[in-house]
Amino acid sequence: MKEAVVFLADGFEEIEAVTVIDYLRRAGVSVRTVAVPSPDMGDEAVPCGSHGIPIRADCTLRQLLDGGAALPDAAYVPGRMPGASNVAACGGALDFLKRCFKAGKIVSALCAAPAVVLARTGILAGRRWTCYPGMEDGVGGYCGSPEAAAECLKGSSHVPGVPFVVDGTVVTGSGPGTAAPFAMQPVSFTHLPLPTNSRV
Repeated sequence: MKEAVVFLADGFEEIEAVTVIDYLRRAGVSVRTVAVPSPDMGDEAVPCGSHGIPIRADCTLRQLLDGGAALPDAAYVPGRMPGASNVAACGGALDFLKRCFKAGKIVSALCAAPAVVLARTGILAGRRWTCYPGMEDGVGGYCGSPEAAAECLKGSSHVPGVPFVVDGTVVTGSGPGTAAPFAMQPVSFTHLPLPTNSRV
């Protein structure tokens, strides 16, 4: 059975989280929801969404990292602020995403998360990607400085006005209104061989 990890931090977008989780589980993927600690939540496993909906995660990030399990087939970060910024502030979550990417696993993010989370990891370097309209303008701040952003995004290309972009093992999407078509991308790719440099 294919496996996926979904990171949930306080302030995540509920539609983007639950839609992708639902689609993956309907497709027979074993999904583990992981609570990423934030200043307000601590290390509890019940992050609260941006619209006040709490979701009990399957485990905390600490439990995931201490478990010593093999990397999942896919890792996903839903968007919205401050959910995306809480994931971006967690070194353990960023390191996990980078390990997944380097191992050839699917790494996906929606809405604010491509710009806020993935950009600072270097995962988007050399890739085509999209995000919530306007979030791309803040990557200098999200990465720490314009110089750091230039390095992290070297050779990348932001694609505006599309629901999602698939580039190799990286899947990025633009917002909650595109959650359903975006969700179908990780679903299909966890069951089929990944095309080389497939794109919108």
